Amino acid sequence: MKNQLRIIGGEWKRRQLQFASIDGLRPTPDRVRETLFNWLMWDIQNAVVLDTCTGSGALAFEALSRGASHVTLIEPNKKQAQFLQENIQTLNIQDKCNLHLSTAEDVLPKLKKAFDVVFLDPPYSLELWEDLSHLIDPLLKPEAFIYIEADRPLAQIRLPVSWEKIKETKAGTVQAGLYRKHND
Repeated sequence: MKNQLRIIGGEWKRRQLQFASIDGLRPTPDRVRETLFNWLMWDIQNAVVLDTCTGSGALAFEALSRGASHVTLIEPNKKQAQFLQENIQTLNIQDKCNLHLSTAEDVLPKLKKAFDVVFLDPPYSLELWEDLSHLIDPLLKPEAFIYIEADRPLAQIRLPVSWEKIKETKAGTVQAGLYRKHND
């Protein structure tokens, strides 16, 4: 079975993309996605992006639609990774994507690229925010942006001290924040 998500802005605005029906797989709500990309409006252009727990691909494809130069996607579910690969081919963006079929815990220590923008939106039940944030931190360019989505107040999540929260929003049970890496 499959579901659909809609790109809300940029080159592929209103384009429908498919993703697998998997327990716990929930695309970032449109309203939250719109807020996030309004926050990143001037910083997403030509950005090198990491989508740590890609899932439906909503954030990765939205970033590319709005001008990101490259996205690294990490998805451990083989069925969903197949949908992501099909969407990459449909949009003809093979040169702008790197898809890893594995867990973020396995892939992050092996990455050599530095990132401008990172999406950290793991399955809530796995509670991976803290562990993944510390694996992501060395991969960030100075002044990089980190988007975090959770089902709890963000203040309860212990993140690297160099990450400063600059924006926050809430939609239903979704708590989302934008952080900036400072190299003091």
